[in-house]
Amino acid sequence: MDSKAKYIAIAGNIGAGKTTLSTQLAKYFNWQVHYENADDNPYLADFYEDMKRWAFNLQIFFLNSRYQQVLKILHGEHTVIQDRTIYEDAHIFAPNLHEMGLMSKRDFDNYFQLFMTMSQQIAAPDLLIYLRASIPTLVSRIHDRGREYEGSMSLDYLKRLNERYEEWIKGYDRGKLLIIDADVTDFINQPQDLGKIIAKVNAELHGLF
Repeated sequence: MDSKAKYIAIAGNIGAGKTTLSTQLAKYFNWQVHYENADDNPYLADFYEDMKRWAFNLQIFFLNSRYQQVLKILHGEHTVIQDRTIYEDAHIFAPNLHEMGLMSKRDFDNYFQLFMTMSQQIAAPDLLIYLRASIPTLVSRIHDRGREYEGSMSLDYLKRLNERYEEWIKGYDRGKLLIIDADVTDFINQPQDLGKIIAKVNAELHGLF
């Protein structure tokens, strides 16, 4: 991997604005983007209809997809920004499904052992950007983008995920971390807010380049 090539990732709950910010930062810094394969996921629509039946299949698909992305990033020659990380799958989404009774202990243990094996083969991002957003902000953005399969998502589900995100970020120690408050930072519609984020990212990466 090129000594100047870096791995940046954006973490955040459903609707936090990860894809939009990934696109904006990639355009400004001339980075490549690895998007989450949400629309290509063959299990996602079924999962929202019957979470218990499809939870394990969904999480395995995401884990495999994210692992392949990271391998490409680490062996590539360009700086890449990734929309959601493999750590969120394992520390937030899968354990949340298990806690809600939607994934059995047997399936979760199997899943997590696979994640642990995979995580030993990859490096963490040089910079993790966490988009912190309240439930009203998430709901508003989910509504605005109008994905049909997300219409049946419960507030309780989003709230549980948010709590897990906060717990995970509190203990995150794998590398540099930049937290953006998505409730008060409108990088989607306000160029000056995006400019502030770009300045913060520049500051975090200054010591890397």
